[in-house]
Amino acid sequence: MSQDKAKKQIENEKSPSAEGTSENASAKGASRRRFLAGAAVTLSTPYILTSAALGQPGSGKAPANSRIVMGQIGIGNQGSGLLGNFAGNGKVQMIAVSDVKPEMLDTAYKRIGSPAGGAHKDFRELLGRPDIDAVVMAVPDHWHALMVVMAAEAGKDIYCEKPMSLTIREARHMVNAVRRYNRVFQTGSMQRSMGTFQVAVNAIRNGMIGKVQTITVGLPNDGQTSLEWGLSRPPEGEPPAGFDYNMWLGPAPWRPYNSERVSGNYGGGWRYYRDYSGGMMTDWGAHHFDIAQWALGMDNSGPVEIIPAGSGGVETLTYKYADGTLMSLGPRGFPNGVLFKGEKGEIFCSRDKVTPDNLRGYKPSAQEFDVNRGRDHYNDWIECIKSREKPICDVEIGCRSATVCHLGNIAKWTGRSFKWNPDIEEIIGDDDAARWLDRPKRSPWHL
Repeated sequence: MSQDKAKKQIENEKSPSAEGTSENASAKGASRRRFLAGAAVTLSTPYILTSAALGQPGSGKAPANSRIVMGQIGIGNQGSGLLGNFAGNGKVQMIAVSDVKPEMLDTAYKRIGSPAGGAHKDFRELLGRPDIDAVVMAVPDHWHALMVVMAAEAGKDIYCEKPMSLTIREARHMVNAVRRYNRVFQTGSMQRSMGTFQVAVNAIRNGMIGKVQTITVGLPNDGQTSLEWGLSRPPEGEPPAGFDYNMWLGPAPWRPYNSERVSGNYGGGWRYYRDYSGGMMTDWGAHHFDIAQWALGMDNSGPVEIIPAGSGGVETLTYKYADGTLMSLGPRGFPNGVLFKGEKGEIFCSRDKVTPDNLRGYKPSAQEFDVNRGRDHYNDWIECIKSREKPICDVEIGCRSATVCHLGNIAKWTGRSFKWNPDIEEIIGDDDAARWLDRPKRSPWHL
């Protein structure tokens, strides 16, 4: 296939027009993802590393041929920090970036000092490059599943920000793709690599407070899930020149542009729109519920019943596990962290501290359970890429923790209690709640 023909085909495969209409992808004779493995690779021109990539003695960098070659998709608030971490790591050569906002793409491209051809407005071109080993993703949640599946099919190892998915069904698609293509996947629930949380989990798993009876999870804004109704937002209008808003929406429903919708601000922005995310329940919940799951030894399972606030005698959203443990959302004013109460005491952990104070120097003995790998979240992924081991927050873990968050939102949105079977990942006996397990995607995007 000629380069001109490949470019024309990728243009035909791009997201639909502002009216949301598009020719059905299956009628084009090849799926978008199968096209990635062929035509998009053909698009790639030769990429030559500069002398700065050679890892001269004293530079703090490994030789180029022993470094992991990376690209990054998404350079917003979180993406900017990730880019700095990975581009500044001597074990990594960051050579390509992708973003739909031209000003961010240009800034990121200059930051990494990439050879010519390293800036991609269309992320599929980056994924199609055969010279990239691994990809970092820091995009809105509604894009996670599609990009991860496409990256796995393209043979890339993946670091994907949390929450892992927009829906429960998407998360399982991601696990299946990562396993099928034998990729190394790290979820960005980085509290697993933080000392205070590791101390707490070690102490709990080693029986320091006996059987856990209750867990209280404190989230910012009381786990608020949406700003979409009843609150003011900027007026709708045309997107800025050069900003590919249609691609930003991607599989999400067509909506008129407003600046708040596409903002990455933590006080608002896309995190609070159901089309793209799940509010603080999925944003901070993907950190704190993840720690709760870890401490309970539930990385491959989850709760069996979800009860919304004001129902079944509970004051706040509550999860019930098969062994009787109850996990509840903290009431207004509860600190941002996780409180475990057991038969013999209690432990609170946050990013700032772990209590009681006598835990600060706690280290498990050689015979005890110990989660500490002795490296930060980013280097854990890098080392696992080399060894092909599972990182500390592997794709299955990210799936299960995101599922807890999504189940909480479903209970909030429906206002009803329901049973959950974590073995088959199904809501039992409630079709209305079960419809939230997945969302339709705007053509031509599909899993």
